[in-house]
Amino acid sequence: MATTSLLQVSVVAADQEVWSGAASMVVAKTSEGEIGILPGHEPMLAILAGGEVRVTTEDGSKITANAEGGFLSVENNNVSVVASAAELVG
Repeated sequence: MATTSLLQVSVVAADQEVWSGAASMVVAKTSEGEIGILPGHEPMLAILAGGEVRVTTEDGSKITANAEGGFLSVENNNVSVVASAAELVG
């Protein structure tokens, strides 16, 4: 997969970086409902609702983190998930 068709994702909590890397898709629960982010997504800022953030990495593997509070930002294929608390599942 070409790097131009990937997202650069960073999932951070108030006290640590939980995960970062290249991904083909991110799914998160916001205050407006669940949203899927693919490369080329319009810039946006959303309030995170408590729940899972699911990342499909460039090799197709799945990363899941539980996140509580915070926001999700998308701009120029960069996705930032900033949560008050977050941890990897499994």
